Amino acid sequence: MKVALYDESAFHQDHPRGAVSFNYLLMGGEPESLENYRYILGRQEADFQMPRHRHTFEQIRLPLVGDMNLGEQGILHEGEIGYFPEGQTYGPQDDPLGDARPGERLQLVLQFGGASGLGMSAGRGRGPASRRPEGEQRRDRRAIRFPRPRYKNVIITDPAQFNWLPVPGASRVERKYLGSFTERAFWIELVKIDAGAEWISTSEGARRLIVALAGTATVDGTEIGRLSAIQVDGGEKFHVSATEETVLYIVGLPAVRLPSAPSDQFDVIDSDGAIQFENPEQAI
Repeated sequence: MKVALYDESAFHQDHPRGAVSFNYLLMGGEPESLENYRYILGRQEADFQMPRHRHTFEQIRLPLVGDMNLGEQGILHEGEIGYFPEGQTYGPQDDPLGDARPGERLQLVLQFGGASGLGMSAGRGRGPASRRPEGEQRRDRRAIRFPRPRYKNVIITDPAQFNWLPVPGASRVERKYLGSFTERAFWIELVKIDAGAEWISTSEGARRLIVALAGTATVDGTEIGRLSAIQVDGGEKFHVSATEETVLYIVGLPAVRLPSAPSDQFDVIDSDGAIQFENPEQAI
């Protein structure tokens, strides 16, 4: 188990566009591992723009303060959870600060290798409808292998519309189960623990990545508060004792399982956005 307390001084302005700074809450897995991930708290420092693009990995985003403009896919509002499937194109994004102060907007971003088995090492590329912003220099082309998206769009979930349900065998503990996705069967849920209550749970087949959205509690002998992050691996017991009402945001990540016959559901694109097909017949 890893417990990482929130450090407000740990932001680094290392986004390639320079408008967002990152606080790396948790990171796990070797660079080439199918199980690698990174959990980031992003803070918007200036007007943000990004062309239409896609990623080879999965993303789950939760705006904590402020909304996120997804471009053609609409707005991901504060408190909503957006699932960005691997290979799914989104944007172009245009997020001016407007009335917000620099650093006021915050967003949780979890990136992890998907069911395609590419992990997170391959990179990202622009979608076929993207255009290079005026003045941006042309980069050297390089081929990137992208999974074809399993879903037709970004999936937006509004947790406020879900019911809190009692957790069997746990007094004064409730859960909102928000969904499970792809053949990897990763899931998203919220768990609320009343002040003075405890929750003990295990998951044999999955790593769980947990961020405290509210409250204070004790986990593995460590006092946690808002935005503390926890990694609980498969088979480990997770024991939390709430001193105040605590809300935990949980993503469960079972191991990646690949099909016995390699999948052919991939495209190869270059960094300039043109699609190249692995099988020329697919271009028809």
